[in-house]
Amino acid sequence: MLDVDLARLYGVPTKAFNQAVKRNESRFPEDFRFQLTPEEADNLRSQSVTSSHHGGRRYLPLTPAD
Repeated sequence: MLDVDLARLYGVPTKAFNQAVKRNESRFPEDFRFQLTPEEADNLRSQSVTSSHHGGRRYLPLTPAD
């Protein structure tokens, strides 16, 4: 799951979700999340038909660690 998926699950904007996680980092284990590399983000974007450069993300997605 990506941060956008978790934010949607909680009914909040992605930016607000990520800010809340950053403000409360001590509540999560170190391996709770990681940031995709630029190559992984490009690969994800190329597989998604809904992403666009004009309305898409301006930062690399954060994902919970498995």
